[in-house]
Amino acid sequence: MAMRSDQVSGLLLLALAIYVGWMNRVYPIGSLSEPGPGYVPLLLAIFLGSMGLLVAVWGRKSTPLAAMEWAEARRAIALLVACGLAAYALERLGYRITMAALLLFFLGVMERRKAWQVALASAGFSFASYYVFATLLRVPLPVSPWGV
Repeated sequence: MAMRSDQVSGLLLLALAIYVGWMNRVYPIGSLSEPGPGYVPLLLAIFLGSMGLLVAVWGRKSTPLAAMEWAEARRAIALLVACGLAAYALERLGYRITMAALLLFFLGVMERRKAWQVALASAGFSFASYYVFATLLRVPLPVSPWGV
């Protein structure tokens, strides 16, 4: 019996959940009344693993993996590489510059939108989201060496 695309996706989600649960073992779980830092990540890993298992079990009617066409593979790889580079650049360039550059790439290169739309969305989102998270919610976000 050939593996189906949904079955592979579900098993990958399950594997990710197991990995997150395993890496979470170093944090105290706590209790329901006093949860520790590992409580919510463990709950999320259990939920992700459960959903992955459901997708894998119910994925018997999806396209066989061998019959799938990978027409968007290059695009998906470009998106993954861009997200990886953004994760690497975040501490070095700061949140606002990294998010603006990532959105410039996504909207300008990948989606080929008009330049004014790309510039407006990139700058607007990076600065507005920084204001919401850093100022209103007081989440410490990385700042560039130039203070931006």
